[in-house]
Amino acid sequence: MTDRTESIESMEQLALVWRAMVLDRDPSADVRDLPGIAVRWADCRFAFWNCVTLTEVDADPALVEERLRQAADIMRAKRHPGFLWLFEDLLGAEARPRVRAAAEKAGLEYAFPGTGMAGDLLPLPEPAHPELTFVRVTTDDHLRAYADLNSRAYGFPLEDGRDGLLGSALWRNRAHAYLGLRDGVPVTCAATVEADGRLFVVLVATAPEWERRGYGETVTRKALYEGARATGLTRATLHATAAGAPVYPRIGFRPNSPMGFYSLKQ
Repeated sequence: MTDRTESIESMEQLALVWRAMVLDRDPSADVRDLPGIAVRWADCRFAFWNCVTLTEVDADPALVEERLRQAADIMRAKRHPGFLWLFEDLLGAEARPRVRAAAEKAGLEYAFPGTGMAGDLLPLPEPAHPELTFVRVTTDDHLRAYADLNSRAYGFPLEDGRDGLLGSALWRNRAHAYLGLRDGVPVTCAATVEADGRLFVVLVATAPEWERRGYGETVTRKALYEGARATGLTRATLHATAAGAPVYPRIGFRPNSPMGFYSLKQ
């Protein structure tokens, strides 16, 4: 695949997976495909389940400004905050260097960076870590631990993550979601879900006091290993934060599109 093709794949994977995630959270969630904008908004306290993204390729500066205004208007109409996920390589060459200024003009502010990644890397060998055991997420207690790890890793209140995940049928039955336990205590987590012939890695997190021990890489390998074993798929995609970006190439992922996450100005 070319870099641009992988960037399109990355955006389409987000739209597909987040559709399932937000409808799992709320069957009446706002899931719309508008001209140039995909809305995937559960309107819950877990900000990652409240998402809009731009879907056009090679949009010029004027069109990008219009889409950013539309996206901000959608976000303002919601009860709970969320993010615009922007795949920068999909923008036209003239629009790319101007996008932050255009976002500011629309009432959005840059929150943090990310990177789309993909790779034909499966199957992987069964992973192991001398300090971890693994358990698949199948109960609400597991989901609570998974949600709390993500809330702590991303700086959200614990109730926000729980509002996003507790009671989920998708996470207990369809996702290959795993907790990594140290001495019986959940310290890291990762999941994969099947999406259009690929495994999509989602919500990888490690408790802050247990970072830099290889836990996140190992539990991600576990979710990929089990997902590939169950589905037979060989390609995987993900969206990495800055903290996770150095980890995934060690597994076999390659970066494609840089991403920007934007929130409404306070």
